[in-house]
Amino acid sequence: MSLGSKRAAQALLQGLSGGPSWRAAVRPAAAAAAAASGRRSLPSAARRVGGWRGYATVAAAAADAAEPQPCSFPYGPQEVTLDPVKLAAVAYKPGQPAEQKADLLVLGVFEDAFESSEDEKSSSIKSEELRALDAALGGALSDIVSLHAFKGGAGSSQTVRVGGADPKFVMLAGLGKPDKVKVVADWGASIFQTLGASVAAAAKANKVKSVAVALVGSTLAAADAAEAAGKVTNGLLGGAYESTRFKTKPNLSSLETVDLLFGGAAAAAAIERGRALALGALLTRYLVEAPPNVCTPTHLAEAAAKIAADASDVMKLEVLEKAECEKLGMGLYLGVAEASQEPPKFIHLTYTPKGEVKKKVAIVGKGLTFDSGGYNLKAGAGSMIEMMKFDMGGSGATLGAAKAVSLLKPEGVEVHFIVAACENMVDGRGLRPGDILVASNGKTVEVNNTDAEGRLTLADALLFAQNQCGAEAIVDIATLTGACMIALGDSVAGLFTPSDDMAAALSSAAKEAGEKVWRLPLEESYADQLKSSVADMKNTGTPLGAAITAALFLKEFVKTDKIQWSHIDIAGPAWRDKDGGATGYGAQLLAEWAAAQGR
Repeated sequence: MSLGSKRAAQALLQGLSGGPSWRAAVRPAAAAAAAASGRRSLPSAARRVGGWRGYATVAAAAADAAEPQPCSFPYGPQEVTLDPVKLAAVAYKPGQPAEQKADLLVLGVFEDAFESSEDEKSSSIKSEELRALDAALGGALSDIVSLHAFKGGAGSSQTVRVGGADPKFVMLAGLGKPDKVKVVADWGASIFQTLGASVAAAAKANKVKSVAVALVGSTLAAADAAEAAGKVTNGLLGGAYESTRFKTKPNLSSLETVDLLFGGAAAAAAIERGRALALGALLTRYLVEAPPNVCTPTHLAEAAAKIAADASDVMKLEVLEKAECEKLGMGLYLGVAEASQEPPKFIHLTYTPKGEVKKKVAIVGKGLTFDSGGYNLKAGAGSMIEMMKFDMGGSGATLGAAKAVSLLKPEGVEVHFIVAACENMVDGRGLRPGDILVASNGKTVEVNNTDAEGRLTLADALLFAQNQCGAEAIVDIATLTGACMIALGDSVAGLFTPSDDMAAALSSAAKEAGEKVWRLPLEESYADQLKSSVADMKNTGTPLGAAITAALFLKEFVKTDKIQWSHIDIAGPAWRDKDGGATGYGAQLLAEWAAAQGR
């Protein structure tokens, strides 16, 4: 975070830890909103359930008590940046590959440029254009092809050192069959995003500062070539990610500049778009990778403040403290937060476009910065308690999307980014199995499992999106269930929605982003599992179909007859050890979806 951005963020967050100016500004608005909605305040709603123990009664008796203060961790990392330490500059540069003086020359090639031997064990260059380049490069391309039987297969790549001064290295990157190549893949990452990631890896491995990238033998139309430049940029900046902020001797890439020799006049805009989406995903990764003694609810609020400060012309931040949430009756959210010494932060970022607003939408992210499981403690092998810093992956994706949207500046759509941030801890005053909580719409919930807390926080956030923001369409995103991980693994997110139009729009956005989603059923008969004998509903059902019942629980808090709604379970793809941990999943998908809503 630059000094200027940090000061602006701190100004936005003045009073975040209980300063009077912040509360004075927010409390009247919260009280007015509660009065206008006709809802009971949290204490009065709580009192209508006999014997309900909890913070509401305490809050009613001590309404003027000081707000809880953020914890400090003097032995942990301090001053953790939210910006990339180093980011290569990518630009369109017209020119021929043989003329380039970059340290690394990357040639994107297709399978028809090569021919294989009869036994398929070796190959040779068939393309005249590639043969001419090979001659100019002293036979380096022939070395790659003969030594590695390189055939241009999609996603394949090889790099060799060149004898001359410039370029020092040359890389062949396979793009597959030319008639099969699509800028936007039907499933998963674009081949051009893959190309960008390969460039980032080769640049770091060979410690180069400058790269030139060309497509040899491409038949892409001009518009597709420009879009491909954006995808390469996106893949390159995302591929350069490495978790280094908490290392004393980080091994950073030397890469400074990347010239793309394709795309034409329209490439510049596509490159900027690819960069904006990548920066959103990088912010998501930074938030999700951070340990829980760094990424607290307050840290998420500070990240939101930085987004607002960096794009103050289109972004506005509101952070509701515990007292404001009590006035709005957010009993499900605050019931989860009560056992933590970290104060909850209800984060509300609003993107307002220049010109006419055609549609209002909301993105709601689960913000559990650490999930111990509560009294249903995560314990034993397979509990993943050591990984529960990533339980705020939904909020990370939400804030990453906000960052991308603030840079893309889409027209016609007002976007509300909402995070009910807190921890789920264990404490004598905390939530117990069997307790009954009251949502901000008065619905009562019997908590039969304190480790199914994320849906409780999301419920009050979904109600806020409808009642306070007037959202016409809502997407919530969360690392919600292990059941979804078992069903879809660690590469695919589960998509739940009663709306076919919503499913199509999100599937299209995922395709554009290069991320994978799969629609799962909202089997209404499973809702019987959520029936309670003592309250309006329970927060969990049986282990069978648990991802579905979690989605059905959330559906109970959305007026789906009037509002389009979808739930995305990212418990699987939010984190993959083989990809370095935090994946940044969801930020680009959500940004693509939001941007399309105003068209």
